[in-house]
Parts: sequence; structure tokens; C-alpha cells
Amino acid sequence: MHILLVEDDPQLGDAIRRALERLAHTITWIRDGNEALVALRELDADLVLLDLGLPGMDGLDVLTDARRLRVTTPVIVMSARDQLDARIQVLDAGADDYIVKPFHLDELAARIRSLSRRVRGAAVNRLEAGALSLDLGTFDVVWRGEKVDLTRREFGLLQALMERAGRIVRREALETSLYGPGSDVSTSALEVLVHSLRRKLSPGAIQTVRGFGYMVPREPT
Repeated sequence: MHILLVEDDPQLGDAIRRALERLAHTITWIRDGNEALVALRELDADLVLLDLGLPGMDGLDVLTDARRLRVTTPVIVMSARDQLDARIQVLDAGADDYIVKPFHLDELAARIRSLSRRVRGAAVNRLEAGALSLDLGTFDVVWRGEKVDLTRREFGLLQALMERAGRIVRREALETSLYGPGSDVSTSALEVLVHSLRRKLSPGAIQTVRGFGYMVPREPT
């Protein structure tokens, strides 16, 4: 999952980033409210973790403007403002969840999983395409009945493709999801990951659509 983290506290932001990357999430970290609003409009993130006390623009204003601009990305607000009125105001402004600081990182991870399930409308945290399954809760990948060990990047790439199984995912969107916007990565980095996944699964598990991107078929071979 590609998560947009908006947090100006360097220690807390780094702790959240490292914890979620260990859970195979891809993190884009922004520390300014104005930049956050731009990213919400332009970045293809799956979920946003939004602080309220931000420089440039308050997080509540970021959320309000984003919803006014019809940005529908799920948002979990993280704030030390624990008064009931503050929580109600944020939820009414369009937040999907609210977690009060300080919080345990395990609770944050659980809330992310819960919100992800609600957004997908699924009772289980699993993606499936034919004989290929990916469990977002345990990070297990099973291919033709056998468990497959993947690196964090490989898991992130496979998740991005399986969330859109049967549809082409443009390479630019995959690179942004894996490495963040504007990252200085080799043009061959994505091809190396795709090759590694094909070697661990099968050549037909990921299809190349020349000039566009990649696709996991609904029934991989």
C-alpha cells in the first residue's frame, strides 16, 4: 500500500515511516500543509496519515480543502487534540478515522488494516487472482498452493498490481507507488523487480504491455 504521511515532527515521522516500511508499505513523507494539499491532489496514494498542527496550512484546512476538491483518498488524522469537539469537527470535515497522540505504532498499523478492509468492502484482508493470493495482514504470498518469500519491494509491487488485477498499471504509477514522487531511481529498477517476481512465481504471472506498463491477469499462468 502506498501511504502519504503528513507529519512535521521529525522523530515521530521517522518512527512511523520505518515501522510501516517494515510492514511492506511504501511511504511518501511530507512535512508541510501546503505541500500536503498538492500531494493529495496529484499523488496516487492509497491512504493518508494526516497531522493537524502543520506549518504552512493546518491539517484541518488541508482535509477540508481536499474534500472540497473531491479528493476521496481515505484519511486517518493523527493529533494530540483529544477533546471531543475537535474529534467531531475532524470527522465531519471528511476524515475516515482519528487517532490521538501519543499512540502505539501497532495500533496505527491495525487502524490502517481496518480502514483498508472497509474501503475495499471486504471481510478479509486478502487479494486473489486465480492461483495467486496475497494476505495484507500476514504478508503471506501463496502461488499454486506454495508459500513464496518476497522482499518488501517485491511485495509492494505485487500488491499494486493485484489491487488492479486484469487492468494495466502504468509504469509511472508503479514507480511513484514504490519509490515516491520524483525519486531518482534507475530506469531499470522496476524491470529488475518484475524479473525477480516472474522468477519466483512464473513468467506468465506478470504481463508486460509495451508502451504502457504491467498487469497481473485475473487468471495468471
